Amino acid sequence: LSPGAKMGCFTFIKVMMILFNLAIFLGGGTLLGVGIWVSLDGESFLDVFGALSSSVLQVVNVSYFLIVIGAILLVIGFLGCCGAQKESKCLLMMFFSVVLIIFIAEVAAAVVALVYTGLAETLLTAVVTPLLKEKYGMDDNFSRIWNVTMSEVHCCGLNNYTDFTDSPWYKNEGTYPAPCLVRGSLPFACPHLCGCLLQGCFDQILKEIKTNAGVVGGVAAGIAALEIAAMAVSMYLYCQLDQK
Repeated sequence: LSPGAKMGCFTFIKVMMILFNLAIFLGGGTLLGVGIWVSLDGESFLDVFGALSSSVLQVVNVSYFLIVIGAILLVIGFLGCCGAQKESKCLLMMFFSVVLIIFIAEVAAAVVALVYTGLAETLLTAVVTPLLKEKYGMDDNFSRIWNVTMSEVHCCGLNNYTDFTDSPWYKNEGTYPAPCLVRGSLPFACPHLCGCLLQGCFDQILKEIKTNAGVVGGVAAGIAALEIAAMAVSMYLYCQLDQK
């Protein structure tokens, strides 16, 4: 390619890099704002997005998840946008490094999820179960998110109803949460118990993920492709700046 064509290609890719990372930055800011909204007023969030309550995200505290993801996207968008606009090799390398770390973490998480489902369940149990015993019945937002999730997914606790034993709710009410107690034709795990108690949410959500494995895999592959493209573009700009 002639020097003019190379410069034109460099400028085009630079502009695309700026626009792409500007979109990431704005998206990160939006997620961060929603995360803060959920942490401050979770009930209003559920009133608006109640139909999404069967999402895997609500197995954990969705506000913290959104805040963390939003902050990461803000950092990535800032590094990529400023690195390309200012033609800064340092910022471009930082952008490449952050995206590479995230990509490796996602691959590792996928391997754990696919190959070591039992380990994934153990890790979730170690984190979520203590939260249920500590906060359910005391933290209104946390309790409401779990109530909606259990009602939508038709499940009880992360593993089973015993996750709520010794929780503030159980100590005050002397029984398990209402979404755990079912009547009629819904499936239940312990028919010998009064009211019948549903199975844990982990197994239910795992079934939903397996049922929609194609969609989940497609989304994961799309995200991975975007990350690889972002790393390739940032490294291209970095190398072109080296030649300058």
